[in-house]
Amino acid sequence: MVAPAEPTTAPNPPLVPEVGLDDEKKSISVQEEPVATLTQTRPPIDWSSSSAFFSSFGARWKSLWTRRFVLSLLAGQLVSLCITCTNVTTTELVKRGWTLSTSQGFFLYFSLFAIYTPYTIYQYGWKGWGKMILKDGWKYFILAACDVEANFLVVKAYQYTDLLSCMLLDAWAIPVCLFFSWLYMRVRYHWTQILGVFICIAGLGLLVGADQITNKGWDPVARGKGDAFMIAGATLYGFTNATEEFLVRKRPLYEVVGQLGLWGFLIGGIQASALEWKQMREVPWDGGIIGLIFAFTIAMIILYTVAPMIYRWASSAYFNLSLLSSDFYGLLFGLFLYKYSPYWLYFISFVVTIVGLIVYFWHATPEEQGVLDPQAPDYVSKRGRDDKIADEEQGTVAAATNNDPQTPNEKVEDEVEVRETK
Repeated sequence: MVAPAEPTTAPNPPLVPEVGLDDEKKSISVQEEPVATLTQTRPPIDWSSSSAFFSSFGARWKSLWTRRFVLSLLAGQLVSLCITCTNVTTTELVKRGWTLSTSQGFFLYFSLFAIYTPYTIYQYGWKGWGKMILKDGWKYFILAACDVEANFLVVKAYQYTDLLSCMLLDAWAIPVCLFFSWLYMRVRYHWTQILGVFICIAGLGLLVGADQITNKGWDPVARGKGDAFMIAGATLYGFTNATEEFLVRKRPLYEVVGQLGLWGFLIGGIQASALEWKQMREVPWDGGIIGLIFAFTIAMIILYTVAPMIYRWASSAYFNLSLLSSDFYGLLFGLFLYKYSPYWLYFISFVVTIVGLIVYFWHATPEEQGVLDPQAPDYVSKRGRDDKIADEEQGTVAAATNNDPQTPNEKVEDEVEVRETK
């Protein structure tokens, strides 16, 4: 990591009079340096005296609450709430005899395809979109296939094993995601990030304990089979989250999500027609069922739209940690829908999980989690590309000539905003 230079008014050193083409390319590449190289570490903690410690602690605490971190924290709770909504709607569907897990996801992927693919074609043109399918479609096919099967396996796991196993084994997605994030982006995890992970898992442990005390579980039908489904599904979840983060850091969000929807609804449609075509004619299709499917799909569209933003603002690992608070929101839903009795451990577990999410970035910064440089493919003539490049260059010049110098953190946030608009 390269620390940003302090603002200065000294003129730049003169260039060599005769600049060749290679030199021009080098200068352009310096201007387009990825965002990850402009990060700054947190203020150090001073242990020399008590007053110095509290002063430096306050500076560290203040540096934590950047706009990017706050958005990541709030967005993480939004997707956690969406997960709770999908759990509630799925539970209601099962109670009404509607158990088509693959068909349920089909509506989600078709909606993502219908929303994001037309905009991708608008930006790339039909020819550019076709080139993208031919050259990079295989990546999105693998991503979508793993995502479809992860959803399928996790739903199947809930049918065979008990709630305790599902909650504990679902957390396996976190270390899997950490591993693939390191494999893709060579993220260097600080020990405080590992501590944050363990604190979040401790919050999960309190949730599991609360569920056991309040008897919210059920008897397993085939624990071994269900546990195997859950481990396989959690592994695929961790892989798909890290892979999608890797892609959205390099490509526009609408391209990645649109392709996930395209291949997802094709794979899901084929699988649903092969496995569930008989049940489609037997399950009820009344107004209540359609309303629940609609609510499930809307919640998942929000989740699949916000998740890539969290990948850019923070990381896919942070996204998975944020989902651990979903049981707390499940309690809030249960208070009104199922007349649950509030148990004090739920509130403690929620606070512990939030503390873990804060500790995760106590030392490391979100900008250090990977290079953020989303660009359209080089082989695509993107609509308005020249105008956007000109706007970025003007913004860079304006920032350089501004009389009010920015702090290093403000400079990083401003450049991140420019790149995230792509």
